[in-house]
Parts: sequence; structure tokens; C-alpha cells
Amino acid sequence: MQPADSQPKKVLILYYSLSAQTSGLVHRLGAGLEAQGVQLACERLQPLVPRHFPIGTVPATLFLMFVTFLRTRMPIQPLSPICGEHYDLIVLAGPTWSYNPSGPVLSLLDRDGVRLFAGQQVLPLISCRGYWRMHWLSLRWQLARCGAMVVGRMIFAHPSKEPWRTIGVFLKLAGRVPERGRWLGRHYPRYGHSREQQDQAFTCGQAIGQALKRGSSLADLSFVAGPGQGSA
Repeated sequence: MQPADSQPKKVLILYYSLSAQTSGLVHRLGAGLEAQGVQLACERLQPLVPRHFPIGTVPATLFLMFVTFLRTRMPIQPLSPICGEHYDLIVLAGPTWSYNPSGPVLSLLDRDGVRLFAGQQVLPLISCRGYWRMHWLSLRWQLARCGAMVVGRMIFAHPSKEPWRTIGVFLKLAGRVPERGRWLGRHYPRYGHSREQQDQAFTCGQAIGQALKRGSSLADLSFVAGPGQGSA
């Protein structure tokens, strides 16, 4: 029988992704963890009423921005049994919706927060246009209320500059293709996260895996990637 400290570290990634931006980061983060021998489990939150990307119209996009600003919950399917196991770390990942955690993540915290996170090390990952601080403060407070030990943060902001980033994201949600526009495309060449940020997520996964194996603190691994690092 192997000594306890020789057992592989276990990490659970709980995440919600509407437009595949969070899922892309999670995939690369998980690959970095597995490269360090971490035993990985992933659980994607599934809303009871599926949301589709893009939303498709300007009025529907404006309405969603309004209700998410009010922190409206989006009920989710029951979690799979793997979420009830013990983990050395839980990564909670999701996008910023109108300055707040997404509706599915808020529902998760309401329904399962204490059961999942009490006494657990939790590392939030936020995918955002740029304005992440309110999301981060709210998420940290809610996790602490559930009894979690929040050990850091990973923030990935879309790399395009303002105001083009806000205009581009809104148009993309409304079903347009701003990156192909003759004029706007010069300022907004792509929607979402860059290849460099995907590589940063992989590097973060490697660093987290190494820290877990050493028994080191994860707090020093906190970072903000993208031009949103100074936004409030």
C-alpha cells in the first residue's frame, strides 16, 4: 500500500460556460493539472432551461443584461455523484454577467454551496469582458459564507481594448459578427480569449499541480490576465 502523501492530488473543476470562453480556459487548465499527475474531475453546470449563444436580438440581449444585473438565479440540473467526493482543491469557474457571477453559479451556491464547499480549498476562475471586481468580491463573500477556504483567484479578461471590447461583446451576444466588420474589425479582431490566455491557463494548471504536490500555498498563484486588470 502506498503512503498517503504519495497518492495523486485530486481536483474538481465546477464550471458554467455559455459562449465556450470559460470552457476553453477550463480545458487548458485541466490539461496543465493532468500534466502534473493530478487526478481531475470536471462538472459542467447544466441549466434546467438551456440558454443558447448568441442570444440573437438586441432586445433579448438588453433584457438578459437587465435581469443578470439583478442577480437573477438560473436553476440547474442536479450534480453528478463525483461532486460529492473529497478533493484537495475545487476550481469554481464561470463568466461575469453584468458585473455578477452567472445565474447558474448563483444557483449552485444557493442550493449546494455549504455541502460542496465547507472546509474545502476553493480557487475561483473568472472569464470576463473586463469588469470583474464586483463579481470577485461577491463570489469570495458567498464562498466564505459557505465555509470555503478561498485560496486565490484567476481572472481572464478579454484582450481587446475599450470601448471596442464592450461594443464587440454586445454585438456578438445580439447575433452579429463584429470581428468581420470592415471598420470595427480593425479594433475588435476576435471575440473572447486569446491563444496566449489559453496558454496561460495551461501554465496555471501546471503551477497549481506543482503547488499541491509540494503542499505549498496557492495564494501566490493569483493573477489577472488581460487589459481588465485595472478595472473596478
